Parts: sequence; structure tokens; C-alpha cells
Amino acid sequence: MRKTKAKKIAPAPDAKYNDALVTRFVNNLMWGGKKNTAFNIFYDAVERITKQTGENGYDVWKRALANITPAVEVRSRRIGGATFQIPSEVRPDRKISLSMKWLIRYSRERNGRSMGEKLANEVIAASKGEGGAFKKKEDTHRMAEANKAFAHFRV
Repeated sequence: MRKTKAKKIAPAPDAKYNDALVTRFVNNLMWGGKKNTAFNIFYDAVERITKQTGENGYDVWKRALANITPAVEVRSRRIGGATFQIPSEVRPDRKISLSMKWLIRYSRERNGRSMGEKLANEVIAASKGEGGAFKKKEDTHRMAEANKAFAHFRV
């Protein structure tokens, strides 16, 4: 086992918005090391959001991420031969990671011509409290609420 824990390296902020969160999102969006393509998809989506909503696309994207960020999740724990779904709070870095992954996943599953169009539509839906990613967050919270009785098993 290692003596020291590896240091977390923060991603460099992107060129357009000077935000490390955008770079982190693009890194999740990227396929096959095509970072430039991923940035183009993201910026295209932000432009589409601005055109469709009339608001700043970047602000809508940030609001969408905040709307789909989970507070609690369930974790499986085996106790005495039975597996229990135990609700637990989500670590701050995992919250952001989960919300980004859900947003990208449900964008990919949407119908549309380009990934930029699909991402824009999912972001707009998430900012309004709709769409697949928002539903995933609601389901996660509902499952944690349903299993609240097992919270005393928490580690």
C-alpha cells in the first residue's frame, strides 16, 4: 500500500469562460482523447442554449448542474447475509462528478441530429427541473428516503 495519497490535480480552466468546471465537464464529455471536438460540442451547446432561451447559456448550464446535483445516495452494504441499501451523503467532488455524468449520459440517449443539439436540450430541460438527468436525481433521493430506516447501519 502507498504511504502517501496521490494529490488531486485540478484541471486547467477553459479559454472561453476561464472556468475549471467547464474543463472537467468537457473531460467527461470527451471520447477517444478528442478534447478539441468535445470543447466544440460544449461551446455549440452553450450557443444553442443562448439562442433558444434568450438567457446566457453558460448561466443556464450552471443552473442545470446545480439542479441535478444529488445530496444523498444509497450504498449497498452486506450485513448478516442480507444486503441493505444504506442512504449516505455524497462527497462534494462526487456530487459534481455524478451530476456531470448524468447530464452527459441522458444527453447521449436523447433524440437529435448532433451531440451539441442533444446536450443543449438536456441542459435546458435540467435547468427547468425536467429531463432524464433531473429524474435520475429525484429517483436517487426517493430511494434514499425509502431506505431511511437502514441509516443506522451507516459506516
